[in-house]
Amino acid sequence: MTESVVEKVVRPERRLSGTWLEVIASNLDYHRATFLWKCEGLSEAQLRQRPLGSSALTLLGLMRHLQVVERAWFQRTLAATTANFHPYRTHVTADGEEWFDESDPTPASEVYGDYLKACEESRQLFTKVTEDLGRIVPNRAFGDTDVRFVLEHVIEEYARHVGHADLLREAVDGATGE
Repeated sequence: MTESVVEKVVRPERRLSGTWLEVIASNLDYHRATFLWKCEGLSEAQLRQRPLGSSALTLLGLMRHLQVVERAWFQRTLAATTANFHPYRTHVTADGEEWFDESDPTPASEVYGDYLKACEESRQLFTKVTEDLGRIVPNRAFGDTDVRFVLEHVIEEYARHVGHADLLREAVDGATGE
C-alpha cells in the first residue's frame, strides 16, 4: 500500500458566537482543516493527479496555492513584511495567471509541511495584525482595504478552494463529505 501524505485530520469546532475576531479565527482554522481533510489518506501520486479532464487543478497544486494565500495576505499585506514563499516551479496560464507547475519535483510531504508552517505563521501574526480592524492596508488585488476585508477575503479563498478540493477528491477516489 502507498503511504498517505496527510494523516488523520481533526477539524475544530467553529465558534458560532463570540467576538468577531474569535469567530473569524475559528472559521479560518475550520477551513484550513477542511482542506486538509479533503487530502487525508491520499498518496503523493493521488495528490498530484489531475482527475478532471477540464481542469489542470490538483490537490497538491491547491496546497501550494494556499500557502501563498496565507503568506501573501497575513505576512505581506497585513504585517507589511517580506513573505517567505517557497520557490515552487510555476508557469503562466493561457489567461495570464501564474499557477504552480505540477512538474515541480518538491515531494508532497515537503509541500504539506510548508503549508502547515504557513498556517502557523499566520496564526502567530493574527493578534498583532488584527489590533486595528479599521486600519487601511495597501492591497495589490483590490486597492486599499481595511483589515476586515482582508480577513474575509482569506476565508473566501478557502471556501472557493475547499469546494475545488471536494470535487477533486471525489474524482480521485470517490470520497465525498459535506
